[in-house]
Amino acid sequence: MTSGRSVLLLAHTGRPAAVRSAQLVHESLSRAGLTVRMLKNEVEELAVEGCELSPIEVVAPGEAAEGAELVMVLGGDGTLLRAAETARPAGVPLLGVNLGHVGFLAEAEREDLGETVRSVVDRDYDVEERMTLDVAVFNGGRGDSAPPVRTWALNDATLEKGEARRILETVLEIDGRPLSRWACDGVVCATPTGSTAHAFSAGGPVVWPDVEALLVVPISAHALFARPMVVGPRATVALEVVPNTAPGVLWCDGRRMVELPAGARIEITRADTPVRLARLHRAPFTDRLVAKFGLPVAGWRGRGEHGR
Repeated sequence: MTSGRSVLLLAHTGRPAAVRSAQLVHESLSRAGLTVRMLKNEVEELAVEGCELSPIEVVAPGEAAEGAELVMVLGGDGTLLRAAETARPAGVPLLGVNLGHVGFLAEAEREDLGETVRSVVDRDYDVEERMTLDVAVFNGGRGDSAPPVRTWALNDATLEKGEARRILETVLEIDGRPLSRWACDGVVCATPTGSTAHAFSAGGPVVWPDVEALLVVPISAHALFARPMVVGPRATVALEVVPNTAPGVLWCDGRRMVELPAGARIEITRADTPVRLARLHRAPFTDRLVAKFGLPVAGWRGRGEHGR
C-alpha cells in the first residue's frame, strides 16, 4: 500500500549517470512507499538503456506535476529548466541533482544522492520562490492589432541577432521611455536567478537571489552607453528591433524561441507566478558561489580572528 505521496522524476536520459541515478531514486522512493511518476518518453528511453522501472506511474506532460509533492530532476541546469515548464503551473517545488558541470540551479550532487532521497522521504527540505519573467512579443510593433505572443523565463529572455553576419539594431526602453539605441549581438534581460547564467557570461553582475530586480545586459554593443543595468522589480523593460534593419530572435531560458522581424517589440515584466525550488542546505548564497565557481578564499580569517 502506498502513502498517497508521489514524486515526479525527470531525467536527462541520454546520460549513463542519469540512468543509474533514476534506478536508484526509483527503488529508494518506492521502498519508502512513495509513488514515482515519469513521462512516457523517458520511461521508454530508460527501457532502451536496459533500465525498466516498476512500479511506475506514467503521466502525460501537461498534467505530470499535478498533485505531486515534488519534482526531482536528474541532470544539469538545462534539464532543470525543462522541468520548470512542468512544475511552475502546478506550483510544485523542483529539486535538482546535478549530473552536469556547474549545475548552479541544482541543490545536490550525484555523490549525495542517497542522502538527498532520504531528505525527500522525510520531507526535510525548505522551499524558496524564485522570480520569473513575463514576456510579450508584438511582431508588428506596439500598434499591431494582433494579440502578442506570450511566454516566460526563469533565467533570462535574450534578444539575439537573427542573421550571423548582420548586426542587431535595437532600442531599449524602460518604463515607457527610450534609453539608448544599440548596434549589438544581443541583449539579455535576466532575473537574479539568471544572473549567474547567460547574463554573467555577457559581463553582467551577480545578483543575490533574494534581491528583487531585473537585469539588462547588452552583448558586444557598439555604443558609448552600454553598461549592464539593474532596474526595479516593477519596471517594464522593452526592446524594439529597429524598422528596416536585420531581424532578431528571442530565446527564453534557451528553450522557447520566437522569431522577430524588423519592427518587432518585446515587453518584459516581473511575472506573478514564481518557480519554487526545494532547498536541502541552509548555507548562504556566498558559499554556493564559492563552491560552484571554485573561487579562491585561502587566507580568509573571518570575524573570530579579529576578536569579535
